[in-house]
Amino acid sequence: MNLIEIFSSAQGEGKFIGCRQIFVRMADCNLRCAYCDTNFSRADFCNVETFAGAMEFAPIKNPVTVAQVVDVVKNFCEQVPTHSVSFTGGEPLLNWQSVFDAATEIKKVCDVKIFLETNGTLADELAKVLSVVDIISMDVKFSSVTNEDTFTRHKKFLQIAREKDLYVKAVLSDETTAEEFFRAVELVAEISPNILFIIQPVTPVGAVKAASPKKILQFQAAALKILRDVRIIPQTHKAINIF
Repeated sequence: MNLIEIFSSAQGEGKFIGCRQIFVRMADCNLRCAYCDTNFSRADFCNVETFAGAMEFAPIKNPVTVAQVVDVVKNFCEQVPTHSVSFTGGEPLLNWQSVFDAATEIKKVCDVKIFLETNGTLADELAKVLSVVDIISMDVKFSSVTNEDTFTRHKKFLQIAREKDLYVKAVLSDETTAEEFFRAVELVAEISPNILFIIQPVTPVGAVKAASPKKILQFQAAALKILRDVRIIPQTHKAINIF
């Protein structure tokens, strides 16, 4: 596995905000989002936290073996009771076989859930790991951010992901149009109106600007007429300056 980092922290976004997780951040992504705040480029070394929550790291050589990942996760779980192990990125499903192998072995040694953070464009790969995944956090991607239409791939992905504890997260910025936002809402409603839909106000970066509070509330109000559970949840880890 070509990894960027492994560390223990609190989930800062979405439905499980505040839960203690171990993050296995994988390199590579198939999209280029304007607001992305993560360097997912491959590197010679993976940074591994020296102790759960230490926020201090030691490098290990890439590629990292599944056995090494499992060993780190097991040690962290012994140090701090942990809700779940998040495979994140980048886009972890680009390396689905490693996700499957690592998750399978982790479940043998730790009483944790497997949490997948994904851009929801690789449905075939999701199907291959679905049996070992417990929770799916899927980002819906707007064309104003990616410069490509991902909604056909999102629909196929959601049809498979709905079997699990699934929620959809939409990052809302000043640039997000009503047309693309409500296209996403209708897409989710077509799969199931019971899927949790989270509006995440963008953390401004580069040329990407924050959406106004009025826009955020108006979009939520309209989405609630179509979906049963629409929540506004910002990125909290940035507010308290943790990873």
